[in-house]
Amino acid sequence: MNNMFELESLAAEVEAFIQESVAGAQPVQKYGGTLFTVTPDINESQFCGVFIYKKHVQISFSKGAFLHDSRGVLNGSGKLRRHLNFTSMEQLDIDTLAELLTEAAAL
Repeated sequence: MNNMFELESLAAEVEAFIQESVAGAQPVQKYGGTLFTVTPDINESQFCGVFIYKKHVQISFSKGAFLHDSRGVLNGSGKLRRHLNFTSMEQLDIDTLAELLTEAAAL
């Protein structure tokens, strides 16, 4: 999938899933994507973001290095961030994603 319309639809689906999975999650348009926070009054309080790239969509976890990624699904090796790249919802383990989102929002 590299049709931009399909990627935009996929990103919208993931964004809706984030809002369903994390009570009070609010979207903030920033850095060319949609960031999510549960504390909008605090600067840089976003727990994750959804970004559209040329050939995939990415969920980036702001403090992903601190998440309990027991299934080893997160990518990245930086000091803080971890991410998932995907081209369809079928590539995501929805239960694992929901757990990661809930944990990330609580950090």
